[in-house]
Order: sequence, then structure tokens, then C-alpha cells
Amino acid sequence: MIYVRAVVQRVKQASVAVDGAVVGEIAHGLLVFLGVGQGDTSADAKYLAGKIAGLRLFSDEQGKMNLDVRDVGGAVLAVSQFTLYGDCRRGRRPSFSGAAAPDVAQALYEEFVAELKASGVPVATGRFQAHMEVSLVNDGPVTLLVSSEGE
Repeated sequence: MIYVRAVVQRVKQASVAVDGAVVGEIAHGLLVFLGVGQGDTSADAKYLAGKIAGLRLFSDEQGKMNLDVRDVGGAVLAVSQFTLYGDCRRGRRPSFSGAAAPDVAQALYEEFVAELKASGVPVATGRFQAHMEVSLVNDGPVTLLVSSEGE
């Protein structure tokens, strides 16, 4: 089975532009690249949104990662990225056959964004299926791979 996948980066700032115009940007918080796979469901999107909103990736007064994005007044920039399902095991050109169909992926991406917002996280987004230019200043660097696998 394939599961919703996300690459989560703690950032000092991040933005996404389409055709030279910024369509989403945040100051500090999390940049989330979200991939949706075949067979993913609403439950996967909800689980992942809850998991990411609660990840303790920000430092407290003692310098330990004990605070989540809401605790530090941060935001999330959510960018859809089907290429997270690129399978490079055969040949030199990745296969994306594990990625969900665009209509399914868009619905689950939008549900993921709505769940983050409902949990109190400010969210900016890219534009689904657009060619995007993403700029970021990674903080740490802190980068995690998160999936709904096993849920």
C-alpha cells in the first residue's frame, strides 16, 4: 500500500511563486511538500495534518525541540508535490505510477490544508499542478520525512 508522504522542513521563511508572482509565503514555520499516493484516503490526510501540526520541531528556552508550530506563532507553507512518489529503482527516468490521480490528489491536498487550518495553524499554499518556484531558508537544517503509513 502507498501512503500520503510529506517532506517537512523547519524554515525561517519560505515562499512559492507561479509565473513570477508569489502565490504563498510565510515567515517562520514549516514548509511541507505533500505527495498523495494511490489508495490514500481522507483519514490519511487528517492524520498527517494532525501529526505535522503537533510536531515539536522548535526550541524551547532550554534549546530542546519541545514546541510545535502553533506554540511559536509559526505558519505552514503547503506545496503539493507528486514527485515524492517518483520510483527510481528501474532505469534512469522515475516512474510516477504510485502517485494518485490529479483529481484525487487535489481533493486530499485541500483536505490536508483545511485540517491544518482547523487545528489553528495559519496556512499558505502553492498552486496545485502549476510549475512552482519555491524559495526557503531552512532553519537548522531540520528536515523530516513523515507519512501516514501504519495509521
